[in-house]
Amino acid sequence: MESFLRTWRQDALNKGQHDAAIYVGDKVLALTNSDNDAFWLAQVHFSNSNHTRALALLSKKDLISRSSSCRYLAAHCYIKQNKFDQALTILGDHNPTHLISSSGSRRRKLQHLNGHSRVTLRNGRSGTSRADRIERSEEREREDANNLKFEAAMCYLRGLCYSRQNAFDRARDCYKDAVRIDVQCFEAFDQLMKNSLMSPAEELEFLESLDFDSIAPSSDPSECQEAAEFTKLLYTTRLSKYSSPAALSHATETLSTHYNLAENPDLLLSRAETLYTQCRFSEALALSSSILSSNTDSESSLVSQGSQSHNLGHSPSVYPLHLACLYETGATNALFLLSHTLADNAPDEPYTYLAIGIYYLSVSKIAEARRFFSKASLMDPHSAPAWIGFAHTFAAEGEHDQAIAAYSTAARLFQGSHLPQLFLGMQHLALNNMSLAHEYLSAAYRMSSGSVSENLASATGSGSEDHPLTLQPSGGDPLVLNELGVVMYHQNNLEGAVELFKQSLALASSLGCDPGAWLATRANLGHALRRLGHFEAALAEFDECLRIGAGGSATSYTAAIGGAGAGAVISAASSGVGGYEDRGLTGSLHTARGLVLLELGRAMEAVTALHEAVRVLGTNGSDAAAGAGVAGTLLTRALEIWGLEKHDEEIPSVSRSFAGDTAVRKKETSKGKEKTKEKPTGRTTAGSRVPSRRVEIPEQEWADNNILGTESPGAVPPQEQGVEMELDGEADGLLNSALARARSRTTRQGTHPPQWPSSEAFGLAQGRATRFAGRRRSPTRRGAG
Repeated sequence: MESFLRTWRQDALNKGQHDAAIYVGDKVLALTNSDNDAFWLAQVHFSNSNHTRALALLSKKDLISRSSSCRYLAAHCYIKQNKFDQALTILGDHNPTHLISSSGSRRRKLQHLNGHSRVTLRNGRSGTSRADRIERSEEREREDANNLKFEAAMCYLRGLCYSRQNAFDRARDCYKDAVRIDVQCFEAFDQLMKNSLMSPAEELEFLESLDFDSIAPSSDPSECQEAAEFTKLLYTTRLSKYSSPAALSHATETLSTHYNLAENPDLLLSRAETLYTQCRFSEALALSSSILSSNTDSESSLVSQGSQSHNLGHSPSVYPLHLACLYETGATNALFLLSHTLADNAPDEPYTYLAIGIYYLSVSKIAEARRFFSKASLMDPHSAPAWIGFAHTFAAEGEHDQAIAAYSTAARLFQGSHLPQLFLGMQHLALNNMSLAHEYLSAAYRMSSGSVSENLASATGSGSEDHPLTLQPSGGDPLVLNELGVVMYHQNNLEGAVELFKQSLALASSLGCDPGAWLATRANLGHALRRLGHFEAALAEFDECLRIGAGGSATSYTAAIGGAGAGAVISAASSGVGGYEDRGLTGSLHTARGLVLLELGRAMEAVTALHEAVRVLGTNGSDAAAGAGVAGTLLTRALEIWGLEKHDEEIPSVSRSFAGDTAVRKKETSKGKEKTKEKPTGRTTAGSRVPSRRVEIPEQEWADNNILGTESPGAVPPQEQGVEMELDGEADGLLNSALARARSRTTRQGTHPPQWPSSEAFGLAQGRATRFAGRRRSPTRRGAG
């Protein structure tokens, strides 16, 4: 009868018929009065969320003090009721660390006994009695192994209690002990990874310390070895994507090919996270979208909201990455639709409000975004994307003090992630606190790569010119090296800045990052080389930037929102806090290229580059407008240098049009064409052009495309006057060297070139641009990107 009732109870539980399982389980317990049946009845109450009834049943029979499994279940009931102190009272404060060394040996002993059991049974007369002894020994070993699993599970519950009480160090130790006691305690390992409680290097070291050989699914040694290797590969895919790219790639490929898990959502998510850290956002979005559409069928599409039904019912870890990819690729409409779908169908999930916050951030509604990020963090206090996004909203409005406070909280919650340290360094960089910025960025690099090499330390310190600087990290975030280079640039340690920018580009290349995402770093390298006087090398870097950008590979340079690593890959958004737009970056590249060409004495090419800079930057009311003013002033001076270098008869149309000779315009337009009105004085229009090479241009075409425009012959345009007044105080003597060369060739004509702003003053302006461009990956990771 007892066997019949137990089967009935289990069948009802398997069907989710909890009332039937409770009714039948109560009858089984009345018949047997067994501790095991009492535990199973309490387990049914727990599954039905009747935590109080489960606790009452366990307390009545005094099972909590006599059974490790019942003690675990009672503590779990208290945790579900948010009674963490009571749970810790049952669990105790200390982990059974003495079990760590013995757990593996006990399981290996069990395997050994199983093997001897087979051999003994094949041998002669003593086989039967010895087999009985071995069978009893196996039973005891299995009991011990079962108790070990519950002891490890109780370490995991201690970690949950400590994390809810914000004792993160103790929680981390409990999780680590749980996995060391029972390597199959995945819940504890998952908490370590998704909450970024360890740095990438610590994660890799911890994984190598685990005893996977203790896994014993059967008595076959080859099967046990395969299970151990398979488990280790699975755990490797959950590591931070900055820790060991080679090990991560090997694990992913082996699981995909050898075990046919290529289409498994967890493997696809791991690949997408890797692509995201490499700033390959479109490819990552394709993978995350394939995860969300993997279980779509004809019936489910009829259930809710048409084509958006495939966005529901997936693991919560998928949504932050998918939302981040949508943000980075500018898919605002998709973000809007997904946010509405989640709000209608999953209003109690934190990622729903994360999605709404990211949408508002993408349309620059910062106050609304902050409100929803805050709600997401309240629903899930350990959501790294929500905390980082909340901090980004302050950074987007220039509220540096509030942003620093929010990032500091994120750094305390997610101790193993380098992103909060990176963003703190960015904020101090914006506040011109170079020493603090250097300290935070160095900490971020140590966390992302595992250590700072002596060469890197010498590069970031003073007086490092004599050290050969080479960096060979096992991993890390290239953006951290870029930001350290920006700090060196502003501290006038140009040699150190050049080396750090080169190392950042080399690391990005080794990680397989999209070259277009690192245009700002390459531009930073060009500016540092320009200030060192290495003009040919600087020009080559600027040309490479423009080549990559023209190839259509330019992408956002942003960081992720959440903790780095497999578990908590960043989730979502970035804001262009203090950064140039793509248009501004391209325009600044043309401006810097023009200045380098002037330094090299190639005035005609400089005119072409500076005119292109004015065309790109010449927008009203944008952040790039100030850069357009600088480029316009430089273009005016470059044209004068060009005119001084050439004979008057070689460029008659250029000199006439630039001097504002309206009489020539009227004369040319009267020949068979309609008269054109003169353009009002103002900013350069997008249609303005300067010849890209030295060719003969008709006077009418030059007049129609005059870059500055004039109202009367000989008048100085108001735009030029305004820009000159702005630059007057800080820009005396710019391009003196270029004018000196031109003056030496025109002395015989009696001309006297005007005074120029200093190249150092322009270097400060470009330094500002470099700083903002280098921080384009401010998240809302990339980190950003």
